[in-house]
Amino acid sequence: MAAPPFISFLTDFGDTAPATCRGVIWSILPEARINDLTHGTRAFGVRDGAFLLWSSLPYQPIGVHLAVVDPGVGTERRAIAVEVGRGDRLVGPDNGLLLPAAERLGGIVRARLLDNPALWREAVASSTFHGRDIFAPVAAHLAGGTPITEAGSEIDPASLEPLAFPDPTIRDGTLTTSVLYVDAFGNCRLAGQPADLASLRGALAPGDRFRVRIGSAEPLVVPWQTTFGAVRIGEPLLYDDADYAGLGIGVNQGSAADRLSLSHDTSLTIEPV
Repeated sequence: MAAPPFISFLTDFGDTAPATCRGVIWSILPEARINDLTHGTRAFGVRDGAFLLWSSLPYQPIGVHLAVVDPGVGTERRAIAVEVGRGDRLVGPDNGLLLPAAERLGGIVRARLLDNPALWREAVASSTFHGRDIFAPVAAHLAGGTPITEAGSEIDPASLEPLAFPDPTIRDGTLTTSVLYVDAFGNCRLAGQPADLASLRGALAPGDRFRVRIGSAEPLVVPWQTTFGAVRIGEPLLYDDADYAGLGIGVNQGSAADRLSLSHDTSLTIEPV
């Protein structure tokens, strides 16, 4: 038997709005399986949402991925659906939210403007709740077998609003990076990969120590470790953040964001001791 249609769902809505959107989806496609990735994305945090999609979607079944972090709702920003090389369709606003994940899933094969009101909840959508009135019903129709070509007018993928994650730089034996994302525990995903850190000393081994500078504060000596329990409770560590696939800085049973005064885009420099 074929698996039921699959829809993943991410927003910054936080309250009853996700349930409203799920109701709209099920009213169109009662058999849909909906996997809520999160509805606690930082409010208006388009890059946060893009990062979480980029991190999570490779582990989701091929299907339709609905994402709405949309501070420009009701403005001239476009509503879009894109199909990617892996076979998925991504639905959401054209503000960069979908693009990093789309590239990770094989790149955009085709893109459509959601200008076919026959797939909307109503012929005239609200100006403030496109998640309910446009994105959710279009996702349901696509998951139910409607071709993406029926979603609306074709658009050039090159015209989509770009979004790029910050890149680390390595110069004179120092890694300069920044906080890309802060999770619910206060762990901070840094721009770059453990390989960037390894390049400073040729290889990484548990216990290797690095001098970390954050703004004008006194530098800290922080070890590289493979697990939180390798340092004392309350102590920081650099580690491979498997959840988000990159370099992280955390505190054992604590918040690195609070302990080290880190937030989104805070700059750090890291060098071997």
